[in-house]
Amino acid sequence: MVILIGSWLLLPEISNAKQDLYWLNRITSTDALLVAYPDGRLLYKKNEAIKFVPASTLKLLTALCAIHYLDLSYRFKTEFYMDTSGNLKIKGYGDPLLVSEVWREIAHGLAKKIQGFKNLILDDTYFSQPVIIPGTNHSTNPYDAPVGALCANFNTVFFDRDELGRIVSAEPQTPLIPYVRKKIRSLGLKKGRYTFTHDRCEAARYAGELLLHFLRQEDVNSLDKIRPGVVKPGDKLIFTYRSKFTLDTAIKKMLEFSNNFMANQIFIALGTHVYGPPGTLTKGVQAIYDYAGQELDLRGIKVVEGSGISRKNQVSALDMLAILKRFKPYRHLLKTKDNTLFKTGSLKGIRTRVGYIEKNGRGPYCFVIFLNRPGPDMDKLMESVIGAISRQ
Repeated sequence: MVILIGSWLLLPEISNAKQDLYWLNRITSTDALLVAYPDGRLLYKKNEAIKFVPASTLKLLTALCAIHYLDLSYRFKTEFYMDTSGNLKIKGYGDPLLVSEVWREIAHGLAKKIQGFKNLILDDTYFSQPVIIPGTNHSTNPYDAPVGALCANFNTVFFDRDELGRIVSAEPQTPLIPYVRKKIRSLGLKKGRYTFTHDRCEAARYAGELLLHFLRQEDVNSLDKIRPGVVKPGDKLIFTYRSKFTLDTAIKKMLEFSNNFMANQIFIALGTHVYGPPGTLTKGVQAIYDYAGQELDLRGIKVVEGSGISRKNQVSALDMLAILKRFKPYRHLLKTKDNTLFKTGSLKGIRTRVGYIEKNGRGPYCFVIFLNRPGPDMDKLMESVIGAISRQ
């Protein structure tokens, strides 16, 4: 027997769990909650059709779209050319994981191809510029890091200070090259991880400076001059770096660390893959809408970027349930705790959590909790949901 109370759909076993209902009844008109059986039937629902800000749980939709268009085995590439004047050119394609150890690996590969070059020319035209992500600010917070076709270390720097207050690297694989030290001093930053620029040329320049540093260690000679430019038809391709990270790994890292930079790099890149370069926010949005409409039958959602940082993103709990159903084969990419696989989201005054609960030897139950206000304790709500499922 099913009991319908207002907009609640309750089963008798759960309706007798007073402690659980105390917490679940704290879901107000500004919130949404939905729990579904493994077969898709709804166990709980409240405000399930109302659109709310999903925050970082939107990353699941970005991940699904990328898997659909690019495939889990996809690897980003970065190309290297020599022009007729002896200049080395780098063409970036939006790889979100061009971290220090990757640039060192690239330098080692290039050293097998060339002994030296004149100038280093940076081609970041695969993405249109500027790409302004809605919801970001020109702050030094890492979650405001800008996207770009050619980047290094998520367009951030991570440093510490020694006992004398001197700037030192906070990670052994990343040298604090003079270019970065100068940026840190100019911003007056304390220790930590920071976005150091919102200028496309400076961001690409960091990648170039880092590569030059590692090339010197490989005894590759150059004039140490860096400038922007483009790859031309007569330039010779000498080396292509295919990321050692598949899209599967990139998505897992993006979700684990809720990395906004990675999410929007992937978002812009998949739009470029579908509609052609240069990459723009509009193409990423259109790719999401096409996928959501054609594959998930979702046509009422609003998406303005891929990470969830914007409050203009709007989805309902039912929309998120459709996303969770399709994401089920990839749920191993999510964080795991006590038989729960989940993705959280947070903005000021907003907390969200969605995912799967493995209970009773059945396939996973899906859950969606959107709290678009300060209020209920998310962990207590989760305990209520898990407790209710346990009694099934």
